[in-house]
Amino acid sequence: MRFTLIKNVKRDKAMKPILNALLLFILLYIPFDIFVKSHTIGISTVTLISTLYGNADEFIDPINQSVFLEFIHMQIFFLMMILLTLSAIYIRLLSHKSNTLLAINLLMGFAFVTPLTLFLSYFYTNEFVKIYLFSFFAWHLIALFITLRSLWELNFVK
Repeated sequence: MRFTLIKNVKRDKAMKPILNALLLFILLYIPFDIFVKSHTIGISTVTLISTLYGNADEFIDPINQSVFLEFIHMQIFFLMMILLTLSAIYIRLLSHKSNTLLAINLLMGFAFVTPLTLFLSYFYTNEFVKIYLFSFFAWHLIALFITLRSLWELNFVK
């Protein structure tokens, strides 16, 4: 995260392409994450409940506890890496804007709630599934906004 030490990342010939590439990879990650979740655990209330608890009518077994815990662990790691890097870039580029702190706090808040509510859905009650889905889509939308805004600031604003 050398870009946090450079005085003007917009003019640095070495870091600007690296930051652009990183932001483009994050831009790819966001829709692919939704696509992967839709095909693995589901992104609707019905499919997610069916994955977590099974469905006897459709002969679907519930997800194995060890598989679920590994999935949550992986999700927390990916969230941490993506969001901390994205937040550092966004704050570095747009610290002078008034809504920067709000966007970062919303992003981190929804991202924190996402694995927590999925965990609670699995171990306690399916009432948390709707909160999980809302927070999942919310952090993806905010991350998409932050990524696009960072790309714009890095390349088009002087």
